[in-house]
Amino acid sequence: MSRTTARSGIIAAVTRDLQRDSACGICASLTTAKPLYSDELWHVRPLSRPGGVAGWLMLISQRHCPGPAHMDDDEARAFGPALRHFESLLQEITGADRIYTAALGESNHHLHVHMVPRYADMPKGAVGWGVFDLERAAAAGEVTVDQAEATRIHEAFAEALRKQPPPAR
Repeated sequence: MSRTTARSGIIAAVTRDLQRDSACGICASLTTAKPLYSDELWHVRPLSRPGGVAGWLMLISQRHCPGPAHMDDDEARAFGPALRHFESLLQEITGADRIYTAALGESNHHLHVHMVPRYADMPKGAVGWGVFDLERAAAAGEVTVDQAEATRIHEAFAEALRKQPPPAR
């Protein structure tokens, strides 16, 4: 399958069998959701629903892949360096103490990694798995995210990746 993808702000033709699953909501979203970064392997975007903290991002495999045990060799070689790069930039841009990383694969059997900034002062004092309670609290209107700050983070993250994409495989 041939498709066009943006990498470092340059449009290039890429040939890769994406093996998308027509029944997968994440596969369908990859053609409609606007990424902050996208290449032949990865799609990075904000969480599609309120996340409870500014800067909550998702790293999603372009190919329908349930998790790391099912990655092809290209994905496996690129995953660690790409994740490290994305999270280093996110931490630098947000000033977060750390970036939480979580991938359970229960709600959607398609690799999607939550990258969640852990700030010194978290809403409701959430730490660890408690950040997922913030997602539910935001959906219920109990927690709000500063949209101006979220936009600043998204724009800075996308710009940083245009200047310095993840390392080549």
